Amino acid sequence: MSRKKRVPLGDRVAIAAERALAARQFVSATDILIGIGWLDPGAVERWQRGQVACLEEVVQIDPPRIPEAMQLFQSWATATGLIASPTAYVDRTPQRRELRFSRSGDPGIEASYRTHWVSPQLSEAKRERLVEKASRGPELVVIQPLNMEWTCHRCGGTGNLLMMEPPGPACLHCVGLDDLEFLPAGDALLTRRVKANSTRYAVVVRFSRTRCRYERQGLLVEPRALADAR
Repeated sequence: MSRKKRVPLGDRVAIAAERALAARQFVSATDILIGIGWLDPGAVERWQRGQVACLEEVVQIDPPRIPEAMQLFQSWATATGLIASPTAYVDRTPQRRELRFSRSGDPGIEASYRTHWVSPQLSEAKRERLVEKASRGPELVVIQPLNMEWTCHRCGGTGNLLMMEPPGPACLHCVGLDDLEFLPAGDALLTRRVKANSTRYAVVVRFSRTRCRYERQGLLVEPRALADAR
């Protein structure tokens, strides 16, 4: 494609922002970076699992161009009349550590990345619910391995469930989830009730060789929440 036919970065940012806003009623920095093709969703997942030190390390563009896109995004959001909403970002581990966006770790840059821009058409109550949901962090994911011959990188043990960490698989005891009870998939109403009342839970998945993807098998939930729901 010739340089003359390239869509200006400002237009690409606006298109990505409008699509995200239409789909979710708010826009985030990651929505923009994914939407303009600079960030792969798979890389975001690795970042959420704590396998990447900061998000900027996996953005597929020259580092000096990232602030340019973020400035264009902020200018678009302000001109559109969106409402700035600071949002917490934590990783997909039981420790729920705060995620880092920038290489520098500068508080001002981190704050700009963490800011969601919310539609002014939403009521205050709906905006608060959006912020609360976004700040929960991604769901914890526990894997039901196909091959049972695996070893926990922390204690050397094994089991029928594991959680992946940057150094390798870890058993539920070492990650602090061994007190949770397994609730198989199948009863949608019971699952919703337990999930709403369990302060800690994790999604259990198993890889399907026929479909070449991970599929949900159920949840690990607090025994008290499961007993109450039943």
